[in-house]
Amino acid sequence: MTAIKKEHSAGGVILENGCLLLIMMRNLKGDKVWTFPKGHIEPGETPEAAAVREVAEETGWDCVITGPLFTANYSFMRGDTPVEKDVLWFLMRREGGDGVPKTPDEIVDMKWCSLEEADGLLAYASDLEILDLLKKLP
Repeated sequence: MTAIKKEHSAGGVILENGCLLLIMMRNLKGDKVWTFPKGHIEPGETPEAAAVREVAEETGWDCVITGPLFTANYSFMRGDTPVEKDVLWFLMRREGGDGVPKTPDEIVDMKWCSLEEADGLLAYASDLEILDLLKKLP
């Protein structure tokens, strides 16, 4: 029996003037998918630091966290290995940067869109849950 691998990630949702920044990347099957920037928490790194680092790497924007947003938990298969993953999501705002991804091999595209437009682009269940939360923000 294959042991279950546990992964911990963190990511950021940049919301400005009612618009979200989405990135397009390839999923495990190689399909292009719109999502929010996120990545693995490195050893000794806090979830907050990982989220800020990953957003900077994947979007080129330096951000600050304005608050916690959501924790997603899900399972998937990576090859023959079952993976249980949790992602801590934070709401962010831009403070600087150039908007040029530092990991161009990972990021296929990037765009700002309204919450309504994001509703038609996002596919992951956890991303849609985040979108529902954002729609309820004052």
